[in-house]
Amino acid sequence: MKKYIYLLVVLVLNVACEDVIDVEVPNEEPRLVVDALIRVDIDEQFIPVEVKLSLSSDFFNNNTPTTAESVVILYEEYEGNRVIDTRFSNLAELVPGSGIYTPDPNFDADQRIPTNILDRNWVFTLLITHQGRRYLATTKYVPAVPIDSVIQGDGTLFNDDETEVIITFTDDPDRDSFYLFDLSLSEFLVTEDKFYKGQQFSFSYFYDQIFEPNTEIEIRLMGVDQTFFNYMDLLIEQTTNDAGIFSTPVATVRGNVFDITDIDNIDLLDNVEQPDVFPLGYFAIVQEYKQILIIQ
Repeated sequence: MKKYIYLLVVLVLNVACEDVIDVEVPNEEPRLVVDALIRVDIDEQFIPVEVKLSLSSDFFNNNTPTTAESVVILYEEYEGNRVIDTRFSNLAELVPGSGIYTPDPNFDADQRIPTNILDRNWVFTLLITHQGRRYLATTKYVPAVPIDSVIQGDGTLFNDDETEVIITFTDDPDRDSFYLFDLSLSEFLVTEDKFYKGQQFSFSYFYDQIFEPNTEIEIRLMGVDQTFFNYMDLLIEQTTNDAGIFSTPVATVRGNVFDITDIDNIDLLDNVEQPDVFPLGYFAIVQEYKQILIIQ
């Protein structure tokens, strides 16, 4: 009986000693967030252009969709250092208030971008006007390699409540390659071919859960350039919630979208003495391959 009384006294003391601590979280003015990761299936006729715009929120809330005055993709074909062709794709918010912009179907000419141009040297520029400010991002199309196989493994990393997936692909020997894997469930992984250039490469990824039999998991492989690789590597480390990689991260990670409203020299995006004026997000056009794994 004395033992139980002692345990009760310890419990009461522990509860009585708890203090309420106010934790200050980052609080700043909302920033424009640009989700413009465009994934290309080269077998389709057109690039599936979709640009999502939102405003960043505080630490505990999701971003909110926002509407822009204009969203345009300018794309120019280069021969050496000379532009030999220039085209535009005007985007429209087809569902008001959604913040999602796709090629405008009501424009005079077809605003969709064909995939058959991607084997040439094109530079794509995203131009956004939002709440009176102008934003710009540039990118080039990056190819990928197919996934050789995706199989379910039976290994574990830390405990038994895990599911192993073994992914195999063969690197392109003719270029220095960087890859982004979308593993579903808001889980992403980046890798570069530094140690397996031109070779077949296999790796295991462990989901921190056991799936029901017949659950389908999509594994997607994208080719990315080194700048996007570095951005995603840092963003993956910062992202710990299920809202997605373009939700506001714990620490601010700058992408390749610039506020050019006050820039007097378009070739120097860092010449404005306003270090706190910048949007979040990224613009990239990448080739994607995918496979579906059915859990046994």
